[in-house]
Amino acid sequence: MATEILMPALSPTMEEGTLAKWLVKEGDTVSAGDLLAEIETDKATMEFEAVDEGVVGKLLVAEGTEGVKVNTPIAVMLDEGESASDISSAPAKAEAPAAKQAEAEAEAEAEAAPQSASAAKPAPAAPKSGDGARIFASPLARRIAADKGIDLAGITGSGPHGRIVKADVEGAKAGTAPAAAATEAAAPKPAAPAAVAAAGPSSDAVVAMYQGRAYEEVKLDGMRKTIAARLTEAKQTVPHFYLRREIRLDALMKFRAELNKQLEPRGVKLSVNDFIIKACALALQAVPDANAVWAGDKVLRLKPSDVAVAVAIEGGLFTPVLKDAEMKSLSALSAEMKDLAKRARDRKLAPQEYQGGTFAISNLGMFGIENFDAVINPPHGAILAVGAGLKKPVVGKDGELTVATVMSVTLSVDHRVIDGALGAELLTQIVENLENPMVMLA
Repeated sequence: MATEILMPALSPTMEEGTLAKWLVKEGDTVSAGDLLAEIETDKATMEFEAVDEGVVGKLLVAEGTEGVKVNTPIAVMLDEGESASDISSAPAKAEAPAAKQAEAEAEAEAEAAPQSASAAKPAPAAPKSGDGARIFASPLARRIAADKGIDLAGITGSGPHGRIVKADVEGAKAGTAPAAAATEAAAPKPAAPAAVAAAGPSSDAVVAMYQGRAYEEVKLDGMRKTIAARLTEAKQTVPHFYLRREIRLDALMKFRAELNKQLEPRGVKLSVNDFIIKACALALQAVPDANAVWAGDKVLRLKPSDVAVAVAIEGGLFTPVLKDAEMKSLSALSAEMKDLAKRARDRKLAPQEYQGGTFAISNLGMFGIENFDAVINPPHGAILAVGAGLKKPVVGKDGELTVATVMSVTLSVDHRVIDGALGAELLTQIVENLENPMVMLA
């Protein structure tokens, strides 16, 4: 029987992709591991391999098609003895996994339910919570709740999308949920939160503002849509606070020049950014409580220093992660960063290379930016915004006015993960590492 090839989920967050290029044609024989297509996700272009052998019977999605949902059929593979004529029509769209799971669960519950008078009764109408919102529960769960006198409003569902299932109701005690609900109803309710501000004028409204003016409409690709969604979410849901310091770079610049002279025969040239990565990695080890991420109902404190670094590419950015950065030499970090940056610009990074990490660095100093505030990339606990190193007048230790190379940095911190004093301790450690660079080699 012909087998459908579905649009794969090539990263944990992928919901749709672009079928950039077919690497096979109809009638080709393929084996497991052969490349079938190039798929563009929101971050990268990745190759999609066959998992079984067969003959390509029909390509259902044309090259260049955007917005192909995960689990949508994109091709049909023929089994031994079949021909293209056996494919009568294009296969129906694959159902979403959550929908399949919910349907299977409902069928299993129906079969498992005892054929008693109570089970034969129709399920009660879909209940609603106190604020009028619909409560999603399976038919069997509603029947059991009605028989036991259990209020579904007091139960948290464990099924797909929070759906209440049989096991959830059976685990609840009869009468307890209604009592809780009654108590809640009797208690004075807090004032409702202010309505969320509108997202802004609609697309049509904005276009109407510029009627008669010359403009070019730029279509959003997957990366730009993802950046827009994630950064909007970050600014709306992550409680940012900001810590600022100035760092004197003269000792680092001198030390870097000496190291680069010694490393020149090996073809290695260290950048200031390499020192910043190392300084942050060591600071996270010195202040381990800050080496953490927000995980919804908990905080995860990591042991290694996995540091992400923002890399600008055409149309967006990547944040490749240097794992175990505290363990690596400056030359190793430099080589790895150059490799990751090159492959990021070519959109050739694998998802595991740009996901994870607890801390990020965004350096705009090479563009002449003196200082700025960066947006945290969830679930990271913090991000360091790095400005340009500039010659500035400063007051020396002896009280005399002198000139020094000074770099401004801003640490954006997630207050759910890191409090003010802890963030200040982390930033102080980063500053000390950069102002005393030889310590980083100890």
